[in-house]
Amino acid sequence: MLRPPEFLRPLLARPVAILGAGVSGRALANLVRALGAEPRLFDASATPSPSLLTPSSSLLAPSAFPSFSAADAETCGLVLFSPGFAPTHPWLSLARTCGALCLGELDFAALFWRGELVAITGTNGKTTTTEFLTHALAAAGRDAVACGNIGFPLAQLVVDRDGGGPTVTAVCEVSSFQAETLRHFRADSVIWTNFAEDHLERHPTLAAYFDAKWRLLERCVGGHVHVGTSVQFHASEFGQSLPAEACVASENDPGDILLQGTLFADYPQRENFLLVSAWWRAAGLRESILYAAARTFAPARHRLENLGVHAGATWWNDSKATNFHAAEAALARFQSPVLLIAGGKSKGGDIAAFVRRIAPRVRHAALIGETREILASACVESGLAHTLCADLAEAVQALAAIARPGDQALLSPGFASLDQFKGYADRGDRFAALVRALPAAPVPA
Repeated sequence: MLRPPEFLRPLLARPVAILGAGVSGRALANLVRALGAEPRLFDASATPSPSLLTPSSSLLAPSAFPSFSAADAETCGLVLFSPGFAPTHPWLSLARTCGALCLGELDFAALFWRGELVAITGTNGKTTTTEFLTHALAAAGRDAVACGNIGFPLAQLVVDRDGGGPTVTAVCEVSSFQAETLRHFRADSVIWTNFAEDHLERHPTLAAYFDAKWRLLERCVGGHVHVGTSVQFHASEFGQSLPAEACVASENDPGDILLQGTLFADYPQRENFLLVSAWWRAAGLRESILYAAARTFAPARHRLENLGVHAGATWWNDSKATNFHAAEAALARFQSPVLLIAGGKSKGGDIAAFVRRIAPRVRHAALIGETREILASACVESGLAHTLCADLAEAVQALAAIARPGDQALLSPGFASLDQFKGYADRGDRFAALVRALPAAPVPA
């Protein structure tokens, strides 16, 4: 039985505004309905989807997703919003002006979660870490569910599990977009894998991006915190202090023979294992179970996914690499320069510096998306051979035409996908289909 805290009860007696009709917004609508309140979704650009709504819900009608107005702000005392809404969004400013309480999806859902909650963040690796810890806990006989930014909102988990309980662990991936506005969320423990330049289209500075993630640590008072080497470095740079027991030496590990043959044998995945291992020991769980779980763990798609040999080259789908740090980590896996597809929607950052860093690891770059022109200019400055491509299909054909037996061809864009695709999964799926349509033999010159 879901019981709202006292301060929410009068607000739930009025209609509840939900900004954003995507996955998070629809999960919020389900939670609000489960509380006996009336949700009203607002999203001027949304295409309704019934996947998280009850079949009888009137919310399925397209007319249920209008733009948010002053009249709506005055009617609704509680406004819930999806992570895509920045704190400065005009709709949130309007709601606050009208005296409404504004809470993000994760913050609101956490008020109703009664189980253990492990929060995982990081510039990269947070999805793999979330999935692996969930997998390992299941191997240890624990009831654990991956949720949050991974694509299954905490709000929906609260509905599905009736708020959970002391025997259930929510392993919750948390993005900076979710963390920056937290007020009521509380984690029993936090794993912060790493920190690097990203999301500067949302956060005005690197320090602001760091502060957004740091807020998650502030919501773990009295709990266990485990942070990687790069997080420790930036904490010092930005004047934050960390307890010694929180610091994990996650970089330059000499290797672990027990991880040979697993995803975690090499970097960047080795770092994820080291962070999970630190949490595992603090939880008092048997280390042998964690190593056994590493041997049976299968990662999600679109992260260095081997598509096999086509047109004489081995092709890799790393569409999930939506920032510089992730693309550089992927390139570091290869012993010789690769054929690279890069580009997409900018998230801020120094593109010229990114190209200078990757140039020694790339034989030829096929450039796509909104950033292809600025990438091309940076390639000229760095002496990196490149081809400007109108779309992903052209990029695949360009690299296939110059591929030699033994080459590695890699989609690791370094940028967001929303300029040409529905998301990184859509980009990766289309890439895989294009690659598999290539001939097995090298393309004739």
